[in-house]
Amino acid sequence: MLIDSHCHLDYFAGDDLAGVLARAREAGVGEMVSISTRLDQAPALIALASAHPGLWCTVGVHPHHVAEAPLAEEAALAALAAHPKVVGIGESGLDYFYDRAPRPRQQESFRIHIRAARLAGVPLVIHARDADDDIAAILREEWAAGGAFAFLLHCFSAGRALAEAALALGGYISFSGMLTFPKSEAIRAIARDVPAERLLVETDAPYLAPVPHRGKRNEPAFVAHTAMRLAEIRGLDAAALAHLTTENFRRLFTKTG
Repeated sequence: MLIDSHCHLDYFAGDDLAGVLARAREAGVGEMVSISTRLDQAPALIALASAHPGLWCTVGVHPHHVAEAPLAEEAALAALAAHPKVVGIGESGLDYFYDRAPRPRQQESFRIHIRAARLAGVPLVIHARDADDDIAAILREEWAAGGAFAFLLHCFSAGRALAEAALALGGYISFSGMLTFPKSEAIRAIARDVPAERLLVETDAPYLAPVPHRGKRNEPAFVAHTAMRLAEIRGLDAAALAHLTTENFRRLFTKTG
């Protein structure tokens, strides 16, 4: 079985969603995590996850949206994460590519999400784009100030230094369809070197469809293509890679076990 550790199922509705879920099962994707980008999504995401076996969700605010409402409170995020279907906090982090929110506000929100994840005892799902140094610095500072917390760098597209910084703090790294793109040699080199026990796979659906579906709408079934490419990079067969990433998912997202 494969698990899509990061998708956005709220982009699919009604019969469309039913088809997406059915195709995922047919492709051997037994579980999915639908990721929050705004706090007001929480009731709908929890309801969606509760309505389907094998679906989970997170709660949190994407860095793109942190200027649209008052910053989330640690205790409020942790309280939402108490729901049995909420398995993580996020996605949070820093995005200096689009800069849709002031950087200091992104950084403050990121720190709040880290502390909420520690308080709730669930992993933090991190979005990192063009902000490697600040992501690494904040992770180290929060670790030193408040203690350990579990986290996942999702849709990894950053540099080797951030990967190494995250791994040194016990973090996990998830690879998306970008791993299959022709110009992603640097990402494939990092994927080859990440310790086996820290690897996950995802789609980030409906974005970043892998080859051979690149340019089309992504969906959880397509995580099988990313997993196959990762297996080739690691010298594994498909079944071994599926088993490995599922075990890693269970270890990180402990509420799903």
